[in-house]
Amino acid sequence: MNHYTFPELKEGLTESFDVTVTAGMMEQFLALTGDTNPMHTDAAYAKAHGGYNDRIVYGMLTASFLSTLGGVYLPGEHCLIHSVETTFPKPVFAGDTLTVSGTVKRLDERFSQAELAVKIVNQKGEKVLRGKMMVGVLGNGE
Repeated sequence: MNHYTFPELKEGLTESFDVTVTAGMMEQFLALTGDTNPMHTDAAYAKAHGGYNDRIVYGMLTASFLSTLGGVYLPGEHCLIHSVETTFPKPVFAGDTLTVSGTVKRLDERFSQAELAVKIVNQKGEKVLRGKMMVGVLGNGE
């Protein structure tokens, strides 16, 4: 876990990590949320109605890795997420390995807040999520 304090953050600072999405993660997400949409639960339905070869991973499961990005990597321990805006340009499938990354774009000293440009790419280099995240950085490093 990283421990960046607000004074340590600089525009352009980037952190990233890799994660492989599993069918088990999808089952856990279904159990947690109750989202039974067949695009996520039925491969035959996803093929017939979406043209996909398999069921697609929940977009919000993919986006949930932004919590790990902020809370573990950038800034890490001192993070409190204020807002997240995302789009999902490509689908994710179980078995995909994702690289989750964030870059500090702007710092607001008044609120000890950082704007991060966030993106997630799959093992083919395709963007599957892009957006921005506003994070508060608790404490001042003293």
